[in-house]
Amino acid sequence: MYKNILVSVDLGKAEAETKAINTAVELARMTGANLHVLTVVPDFGFSLVGGFFPKDHEKQALERANVALHEFTKQHVPKEVRHRHIVAHGSIYREILHYGDVCKADLIVMSAATPGPEDYLLGPNAARVARHAKVSVYVVR
Repeated sequence: MYKNILVSVDLGKAEAETKAINTAVELARMTGANLHVLTVVPDFGFSLVGGFFPKDHEKQALERANVALHEFTKQHVPKEVRHRHIVAHGSIYREILHYGDVCKADLIVMSAATPGPEDYLLGPNAARVARHAKVSVYVVR
């Protein structure tokens, strides 16, 4: 059914991501799919803001995210499930959509933040991914 499943995790909310990663792992197990585990380090957006941080801040943030992602998958992805780690940098929903194309995902799994009044049903990133993805999106609450 699925060959490549992309699951996006927010390592800043690792405990809340447990349901999404468990769902993705089970789907990968059932279908024999490859699991692509993605985390995105957001960019600052404005060069003015970046000036307040040390020169190598982004490089260090990416390195820390890579280490944290490997630790996260060690805890949540069994060795028998084929998986790879992806650390991206930029706009969260754009990076999820981009890597969905890169890894030829036929399913994207992600969690939706608990909605506040401003989000109504889905968080802004989950809503954008669901709206713009070329493949099915499984949103886990």
